[in-house]
Amino acid sequence: MKFPLYFSRKIAFSKDNKNNLSRVIIFIGRLSVALGVIVSLITVSTGLGSKKAIKERLGDFSGHVTIKSTQSNSSYNTSVLDNAGLDIKKIQSLPDVASVQKYAMVTGIMRNEHSFCGVIFKGVGKDFDSLRFKKFLIAGKTPFFDGDGYNNGVVISEKIANDLHLKVKDSIVTVFSKADQKPIYRKFEVTGIFKTDIKMIDDQFVIGDINHVKRILDMKPEEIGGLDIFFKNVNDVDEDFPQVEKYIGYKNYAEKATDKYPQINDWIGLFDTNMGIIISIMLLVVIINIIMVLLILIIERTNSIGLLKTLGATNGQIRTTFINYTLIIMIPGLLCGNIIGLGLLFAQKYFEIIKLNPENYYVSVVPVDLNPLVIISISVGILIISGMALVIPSYLISKISPVKAIKYN
Repeated sequence: MKFPLYFSRKIAFSKDNKNNLSRVIIFIGRLSVALGVIVSLITVSTGLGSKKAIKERLGDFSGHVTIKSTQSNSSYNTSVLDNAGLDIKKIQSLPDVASVQKYAMVTGIMRNEHSFCGVIFKGVGKDFDSLRFKKFLIAGKTPFFDGDGYNNGVVISEKIANDLHLKVKDSIVTVFSKADQKPIYRKFEVTGIFKTDIKMIDDQFVIGDINHVKRILDMKPEEIGGLDIFFKNVNDVDEDFPQVEKYIGYKNYAEKATDKYPQINDWIGLFDTNMGIIISIMLLVVIINIIMVLLILIIERTNSIGLLKTLGATNGQIRTTFINYTLIIMIPGLLCGNIIGLGLLFAQKYFEIIKLNPENYYVSVVPVDLNPLVIISISVGILIISGMALVIPSYLISKISPVKAIKYN
């Protein structure tokens, strides 16, 4: 075994540390490391969890990528998707694509004796991914759209249901308007109620039969308003987006779920900034405390340093010894920090202790992403950066004279 590692382990586990100043210093160092690990784990896991949860909710409701006509406008009334160059089969055959569903949208007003509500009626067909949508249902069920005739069942959001005092199996009249034409009235039955926790969706969207939308917008039976593309993994969107664009045609365009709502995209971007700031602060606190530990240990063991130099140890060997000594001191702090931090994260993940206001955070509970690689990287990163930060302060050892050090009291 190399001398620096052997000697650093000897003094690290020496019983002499229990009755001197180093006991307090070691405790402070370990405490700072543990707090740094706990805060870093919570920050990164909840930050990544929030980003992933919001992206998944957006994508699972309206497709991770949506294909629209370039003629679509901001009124939410979809224009007919151009078939020139559009190859749906090629899109479906992409390795990371889970499913593709057709849709068409039209705006309307739901009203009854209680109130009225402006809605975006999203019509879907027999390829509707009801299993993916099921996670949003809080009451009732999704109607089956077989593509034949007109299914009058609709799924509305909890917000709309509360505003109009509706429950499952209630009927509701919806008014659709077209330019220079009389209003079109349709009566629907509420078969289900959903909640995504995303205000922009819950305030407006209603899911119903695509054939109603086609008739209201005078679309031909084979025409559609757009395509929702779902990927097997939400993290594949950025990588596979260019592949999808190859098969959409020149008169259509593809849009990511997060790009539909710039305010949500900006909110997601804040997580990276906040995580970077918090981790940097905690890392700085850990480094300052660990440097303080190293300097005090050097001062406290000045006699030992002088003796080692007298016996022939080089400055480099002694510096390495004390750096290893300090890093060994950190290990219990790392272990305690991981145990406490992971314990808190597991409790939040499985018991959902901390709740959030979805109107402000787009999720109703603090989501947690327990990525093993991230968890290990935090501890390893703290050790490596701390070790690098200790190199410069350790040069204080070079300034210690063996003769004076042996006389040091």
